[in-house]
Amino acid sequence: MGPIRKWENKQNLIIRRWTFWGASAMSILLLLFIGIGILTGAKSTYKLYSSTIQNFTTQLDGSSFIYFFEAENKVFAKAHPQEKKLPGLSSLSFQLLTSIKPNDLRSLLGREIPGLSSYNSEIIIAGEGTDYTNLPYESQPPLDIVLEDREAVDHEEQEEETPPQEDQDIKEDSVFIYHTHNRESFFPQLPEGTQHAYHDEVNITKVGARLGKELENRGIGAEVDTSDITTAAQQKGIGAYEASREIVQEVMSTDGNQIKYIFDLHRDNVPREVTTKEIDGKSYARTIFVVGAKHPEYEKNLKIATDLHKMLEEKYPGLSRGVLTKKGSGVDGKYNQDLSGNAVLIEFGGVYNSLEETYLTTGVIAEVFSEYYFEAEKVSGGE
Repeated sequence: MGPIRKWENKQNLIIRRWTFWGASAMSILLLLFIGIGILTGAKSTYKLYSSTIQNFTTQLDGSSFIYFFEAENKVFAKAHPQEKKLPGLSSLSFQLLTSIKPNDLRSLLGREIPGLSSYNSEIIIAGEGTDYTNLPYESQPPLDIVLEDREAVDHEEQEEETPPQEDQDIKEDSVFIYHTHNRESFFPQLPEGTQHAYHDEVNITKVGARLGKELENRGIGAEVDTSDITTAAQQKGIGAYEASREIVQEVMSTDGNQIKYIFDLHRDNVPREVTTKEIDGKSYARTIFVVGAKHPEYEKNLKIATDLHKMLEEKYPGLSRGVLTKKGSGVDGKYNQDLSGNAVLIEFGGVYNSLEETYLTTGVIAEVFSEYYFEAEKVSGGE
């Protein structure tokens, strides 16, 4: 009876094991079906979309992903940004679950202090004196203030544009210049005591027109749009960037257009000491490059902004305030730059700069960009 008893015990053990694994498998399948049912049957508010995961992971510092790439390819070990370390598991979990970055109090205070969430910017390159206290911010007053009729101070273009090069041959319009906030003006061009720097004629569009002339004098064709986008947006009941997007799309879809670069010009709203640089005894309006990071290919836009900043810094140190990206609540986040990898937003000075100071800067931008442009043409075989 002993061997039989052992055989029965062994058989019972086998049966119990199969029963256990069978029950486990059935439980897993049941949970799987329940999970699928929840995901597919839940209201759209609670479904898990790829966009949800994308928004979830965008809370992470982009440099952190390099460490994950390194696990598969050791070459990425050389790509670590300086002074950047892999975040700890606790810090990473806290950041993902709360959308609060422990090293950036703006991510916490931005939800509690009205208006602070509009500072959703990341400084990619900090120019002279640039920090998170003096960045450009999107805060326009009500439309009735922007559209209000105002006097303008008579102004003469004292700064002469660069004369055209000899035997200049401009074959095509390669640059498109427009102004989403076209009524942004400058206090020195408005009567003393004016409270808001907006005007229907004397505004940022004059800077764009001057930049277009400077580019053409260097052999680069430029098309400058001076539409009253502010009024168009009001009439259509849409945002300013939606209205300017229609203009950009129309230009790009025109048969035979040769537009390669797109510049949206603005002026900032920070103090004069932040937006002014003296070079060789002359006051220049400083620039800053803004890149919308709310679209998947923004690195292309970031590259041209970075290249132009570095060229400016080399030839005119301190003129550029740097390069920053914007995304998140309170900001547009795209600025129509998803339409072209060569699109960039440039702030020319601020409300306390004069047109003459911005005109000086357009000459510098045209000089630097023409070098960039013709070098790129050589590389691409355009010449």
